[in-house]
Amino acid sequence: MGETFARYGLTGEPGSEEFWRAARSPVSAPDGGGWSTLFLWRGGPATLSFESLPGPLPLARWGESDCWYAEVAMPARLRVTYQIVAGDGAHADPLNPAGAGGERSIAATPDVPEQPYWPAIGPDDVLPLPDTRLRWTGPLGGRRTVRVHPAGDGGPLVLLLDGDDWLYLHPAMTAFDAAVAAGALPPVTLVFLPARDREHEYACRPELWRAVRDELLPLIAGSGVPADPGRIVAAGQSLGGLSALYAALEFPGLLSGVACQSGSFWWSPGAGSRPDPLGGPAGGAIAARLERDRPRLSGLRVAFDVGEHEHRMLPHCERVERLTEQAGATVRVSRSPSGHDRAGWRGALLRGVAWALG
Repeated sequence: MGETFARYGLTGEPGSEEFWRAARSPVSAPDGGGWSTLFLWRGGPATLSFESLPGPLPLARWGESDCWYAEVAMPARLRVTYQIVAGDGAHADPLNPAGAGGERSIAATPDVPEQPYWPAIGPDDVLPLPDTRLRWTGPLGGRRTVRVHPAGDGGPLVLLLDGDDWLYLHPAMTAFDAAVAAGALPPVTLVFLPARDREHEYACRPELWRAVRDELLPLIAGSGVPADPGRIVAAGQSLGGLSALYAALEFPGLLSGVACQSGSFWWSPGAGSRPDPLGGPAGGAIAARLERDRPRLSGLRVAFDVGEHEHRMLPHCERVERLTEQAGATVRVSRSPSGHDRAGWRGALLRGVAWALG
């Protein structure tokens, strides 16, 4: 078998029943200052598709066996979402118990901290959905379904932007329930806010948040779900993080807190059509507004997080973090062992919401 598989602690001839009985995927071995990570697939030709690493990456076949594999160089401290794409579609990794929804799996180098409260999702598992469904017209017309769930006995509202991701890809309802039960979070009322056109809705436009304030919050208040609408935390990632902080600036008093992961603070009007969207002034439109308007953000709590490996995002995020604190907000800054990836955001989501609630 040589060193290809032995360095990862795997035994037996690749493709043999002995090999597959003991096989696991992925598995990492030290490689300089980082890791070499082995992915395995039993079947035919396939590729690896990562959420935040270059790809797709074809798997190689071991001889004439049914063993397909790839060795991927990973830096220290990395958690990433991936799929195996074969001829019959995309699959979660059947050798990896760390599954997510949407036929996805999560790979983590051995040096990353655990993410408590998030359950592993098997390929046949159906993610639970909140019982309460509200039909909301929303800012762009067209009705959409907003699901609402009291974690514990309910409490402050937590608006989860890109809510369908947190329903169908990563089980936020289960994770928040577990965190509340463990005392890591106070009881909250989760509002899963789906996006119809996120690049339009989340691009520093007032229509979304005006509709949230004037239409959605009254719907929630009339739904009978236990909630405290006097305290509202908006949680968003990427463009959603941009939108959440924009709401705090555009609608003073609407939010008591913001939990922002990998906020797209490079954004400014027209940035998306540039050859290099991240090549503009640090902090984009949000930083320019904070410097121009000098808002008073005392009373607002903002938890910022961005991946350690999002190197081009860091200058944009760092400038907005600094200016937000200078405007009087109470700010917490952290860095997750990830790139621009939901696998990293989900740990920061719970931490950020807990801190934003004080």
